[in-house]
Amino acid sequence: MNLDLVFGALADPTRRAIVDHLREGDVTSGELADPLPISRSAVSQHLKVLEEAGLITRSKRAQQRIVSLNGDRLSAATDWLVAAHEEWQRRFDALDHVLNDER
Repeated sequence: MNLDLVFGALADPTRRAIVDHLREGDVTSGELADPLPISRSAVSQHLKVLEEAGLITRSKRAQQRIVSLNGDRLSAATDWLVAAHEEWQRRFDALDHVLNDER
């Protein structure tokens, strides 16, 4: 998995808003576009970026395009963030220990 694509996709506030909306469940492309202050074509471009990052999937149901959140990709990004946070916390704790020994 390419975390650069995931974090790059999530760097945009519109795409984060789309992901937030999808956390409530699957919706149509139109339902995603309605509350956003951008054109449907711009929404489609954002969806393409999210899909390329593996954060969403799109399927067809009759005449509608259904958009679904891929929670596995979000979980992988979360796992990476938690591991990075734990590593930095360990390093800061070690630095605190060194600084306390110096006093």
